[in-house]
Amino acid sequence: MSMPREESLLEVRDLGKYFGRTVGCESVSFDLWPGEVLGVVGESGSGKSTLLKCLSAQTAPDRGIVRYRLRDEDLCDVHALSEARQRMLMRTDWGIVHQNPRDGLRFGISAGANVGERLIAVGARHYGNIRTEVTDWLQRVEMEQSRMDDLPGTFSGGMQQRLQIARNLVTQPRLVFMDEPTSGLDVSVQARLLDLIRTLVGTLRIACIVVTHDLGVVRLLTHRLMVMRGGRVVEQGLTDQVLDDPQHPYTQLLVSSILPV
Repeated sequence: MSMPREESLLEVRDLGKYFGRTVGCESVSFDLWPGEVLGVVGESGSGKSTLLKCLSAQTAPDRGIVRYRLRDEDLCDVHALSEARQRMLMRTDWGIVHQNPRDGLRFGISAGANVGERLIAVGARHYGNIRTEVTDWLQRVEMEQSRMDDLPGTFSGGMQQRLQIARNLVTQPRLVFMDEPTSGLDVSVQARLLDLIRTLVGTLRIACIVVTHDLGVVRLLTHRLMVMRGGRVVEQGLTDQVLDDPQHPYTQLLVSSILPV
């Protein structure tokens, strides 16, 4: 007897966003499954960041639909939800790891408070329990407990990204959006951070959409890959297949110019 197929977590159909005559993204369609990591790559101006903002309800699309499966509910139109429900979704079921930690952290409060805020948003009230959970998550992202009460501005860029990851994952969201999560970091710091992300995402079985220009990042993190150019998806498939045997001329150029032969 065959097992029933798991239901998709996110369904995107014919998504489009325009800025006057400029195409932000156009005719983008895909499904995302629980625990799956999808990479979106392309050069600057390819539309990948615009797509991410539309998917994560930061920007309303001009056409198409984004459906998300709420807990114990059917698929819902993300952009038809009230602003209050969208904000709650972003604080609980979703996480957004920004390229610049200043966009994802509150620099006026301590590292521990940054992580604890997410727990309070989902109803946690016991100070001792919150502090214990925060301590556990700082350890998970390899941050010293002694830094819990320090402000994020006293951390290095790599540590700020680790803190942002802890802040997003502490509520165990089902879907996380990552925008260039290792951009601007030293190679050695990138490697450790990518290994950390891969471990946490795999352990918690979180679905992720990772936007990046770095094919090394998608090779390590993602199961499936979409290549964008001029706001359109020109190729998609399993990550290894796309990178090892690219079919579209643009993908071939992208791979040959960035990845070592």
